[in-house]
Amino acid sequence: MRQFLRNIWEILEMIKVGHSVLALPFAFMGAMLAARGWPDGRTTIFILVAMVAARSAAMAFNRLVDAPFDAANPRTADRSLPQGRLRGSAVLIFVVVNCLIFIWAASQLNRICLVLSPLALAVVLGYSLTKRFTAATHFILGLGLGLAPAGGWLAVRGDLSLQVLVLSMSVLFWVAGFDILYALQDEEFDRQTGLFSLPARLGSLWARRLAAGCHLAAAGGFLFTGYLAGLQVVYTLAALLGAIILAGQHFFLFLRGPLRLPPAFFTLNGLVGIGLGLATWLSLIS
Repeated sequence: MRQFLRNIWEILEMIKVGHSVLALPFAFMGAMLAARGWPDGRTTIFILVAMVAARSAAMAFNRLVDAPFDAANPRTADRSLPQGRLRGSAVLIFVVVNCLIFIWAASQLNRICLVLSPLALAVVLGYSLTKRFTAATHFILGLGLGLAPAGGWLAVRGDLSLQVLVLSMSVLFWVAGFDILYALQDEEFDRQTGLFSLPARLGSLWARRLAAGCHLAAAGGFLFTGYLAGLQVVYTLAALLGAIILAGQHFFLFLRGPLRLPPAFFTLNGLVGIGLGLATWLSLIS
């Protein structure tokens, strides 16, 4: 039992379960926009279960299939799988269990969520393999998280609308931009090992410019979402603040360089989602 609990703790640490905050606010934004307020308790619970399970499966699968590369990369060589603190079989079981939990949670929402759940899993799991053959990998990761608001909307209404599609595209560009910046740390490693990433293919300067363009598109999309949904001024202020945070990250990298991104980068990106989610709720109840 002690070893089992140690493995669970090690897996949760490996997948950074606390970073679920990046996607959760957008899933609930989609649900709130569909419900024009907070969705009912049952829907809320199963959206939460589905999102945490999907992200947990995706992160664990990513660590599993990337273990050989992580072992060779000095930045990631101390992770659990390369260091032998976890066995691959244990991580694979964790992935399968969370996939099943995700499908079950989707089935408790409505039929369309159940039918689309394998496709969603194919995207969020398949992302982990894309770096082997395409530099568009950053945008595929963005697509995986961009499914969150669309999934939240579908859980409530079972259809789609322009406002949630714009929100989903905004999340896609938001995540892709950040992932491009994150990949700057491994530019040389990716180039030497033949892995595909935009920094490795385009170089640092053009990758940063593309990331800035992605974040500009994301900021515009977040503002346009508020317009389409008829949200109040508090949402507009939150979207503008989010744009300032994104711009600040690029300015910080310009001054400091991308050799190692500090944990504050994850925190700040999480604050963008939390701020937009909270502002959406306040706009809808006012």
